[in-house]
Amino acid sequence: MTKDGAGDRTAAAARDAMMHEIARDVRLVADRLGKDEFDPAVMAALGRVPREAFVPEGRRAAAYVNAPLPIGHGQTISQPFIVAAMTDMLALRAESRVLEIGTGCGYQTAVLAEIAARVYTIEFVAELGESAARRLESLGYTNIAYRTGDGRAGWPEHAPYDAVIVTAAAETPPPALVEQLAPGRRMAIPLGPRREGQELCLLIKGADGQVARRAILPVAFVPLVSGPRCQD
Repeated sequence: MTKDGAGDRTAAAARDAMMHEIARDVRLVADRLGKDEFDPAVMAALGRVPREAFVPEGRRAAAYVNAPLPIGHGQTISQPFIVAAMTDMLALRAESRVLEIGTGCGYQTAVLAEIAARVYTIEFVAELGESAARRLESLGYTNIAYRTGDGRAGWPEHAPYDAVIVTAAAETPPPALVEQLAPGRRMAIPLGPRREGQELCLLIKGADGQVARRAILPVAFVPLVSGPRCQD
C-alpha cells in the first residue's frame, strides 16, 4: 500500500467517525430538531465531500473533528453537525436551486452541490470566494455559480430560489433574501446578536408572502456584514 493509500484510509476512518458522531448528536437534540435522524441524502453528501480539502493545511489532522475550525480572515468552517443540520432544514430535492450567502471555504457549498441541481453562492471576502471557487472547481463541481460582494442583496437575476441558506448571523432576515425565496420554500439562517444569543432558525415562506419562523438550535456564527455591491 502506498503512503497516499494509507492517508486515504486514515481520512476515510476519520470521516466515518464524524458521521457516527453527527448521527449521535441528532438523537441528543431530537426534541429541538423534530426528528432523530437527518435525511439520508444529506448524510450521503457529507460522506462524499472531502472536508480535509477545505481546511488550512496545518489543521488537516483535525478536518473531521466535529467542531468549527478557523480558515483565515476572521472566518471559520462550520461544525459538520451544523452543516448537516442547515442542509437538512432546507428539504432539498435533486432539482432544487439554492442561494447560499457566505461561501467561506466552500465546504457547505460542496454539500449543497452534492444534492441540488444548482447552487448560487456569494462571499463577501474576495480572497476567500476566489479560493473556494478554485477549490470546488478542482474537485469537479460544475453546478455552482460564484459572486463576490454583499450577500444581503441576494442574487435577484436567478430568483426565485427553492432554498436560501445564510452562513453568518443577522439581527433580522434580510428582506431581499426573503423576497427571492419562492413561496412554500425554506431558509436556514442564524439570527441574533453578533456574538451570543443567536438561534439557528428555519423560515418558511407562505403562498401569501408571510414568513413563519422556528428557532431550532443555539449557535454562534460570525456576523453577516454589509459592503460593496456584488461582482461576478
